Amino acid sequence: MLASLTYLQAIVMGLVQGITELFPVSSLGHGVLLPGLLGWHNLVSSQSQAESFFLVFLVGLHVGTALGLVVFYRATWIKLFRGLLRQLAASRRDGLSSLWRLSTPTMDGDYRLLFLLALGSIPVGVAGVLLEKPLRELFAKPLAAAIFLTANGVLLLVGERLRSGRGRHARYEKMATLSGRHAIAIGSAQILALLAGISRSGATMVAGLTRGLDHEDAANFSFLLATPVILLAGLYKLPKLLGPLGHGVRTQTLVGALFAGVAAYVAVRFLTRWFTTRTLNPFGIYCIVAGLACVVRFA
Repeated sequence: MLASLTYLQAIVMGLVQGITELFPVSSLGHGVLLPGLLGWHNLVSSQSQAESFFLVFLVGLHVGTALGLVVFYRATWIKLFRGLLRQLAASRRDGLSSLWRLSTPTMDGDYRLLFLLALGSIPVGVAGVLLEKPLRELFAKPLAAAIFLTANGVLLLVGERLRSGRGRHARYEKMATLSGRHAIAIGSAQILALLAGISRSGATMVAGLTRGLDHEDAANFSFLLATPVILLAGLYKLPKLLGPLGHGVRTQTLVGALFAGVAAYVAVRFLTRWFTTRTLNPFGIYCIVAGLACVVRFA
């Protein structure tokens, strides 16, 4: 297919990607649904193909989104990697086992969180390599995305219901004190986001809430967990943008990525404040209403 992508489409899709990647409403779902709703048939027809310029374009948007997250959490990541250096120094004294035994009292607190984030990233990394292509070819269609978006809304509301069952005075975990098992479970929830319509941040936040985190820590752990996954997945596929599939869309992709990065920065700044006092319920209601409306539209 001849690449056909306008700068308006690039800007709109970049803004949508940057916002919906962090908002628990599914960036992939909106990336599939929005072109169909706007009548952008050049994008709709290319979405479920194994190789297409639109998928290469989306790779660029994901890299932009990840860079927006890196900028927002730059102080946190610097702190975590300083913890890694301290732990490496300690391992010379206490042995290499101090690098992976979470229960050891000599483990640096910042390094421990970095280690948990690494653990949580493994399942979706493996699943992405094995399942992303077949799932995209099967479900990257507007009707399927609308159904999964509705299911995402139900997931968010059920997660909030389970969380509220803990009671107002329940004690909550902190993300740096999670067990390795819980970190892997929360990270594994990202696999659901391979289905267009299921939100990465929504799934991991629900998993975090049901494993004892409060909303603020569940959100921060979700966003920190997403950053290396989105960035590495994008960089892994970025060479395709430099190949034949990138002909005619490279400049538009750069523009879209810039807008995605700015949108992601604004979105994560808003959401980290939102979840200090508020819940997932409004996003769950939105997903159900929007999902059902799109089911009717594309059925």
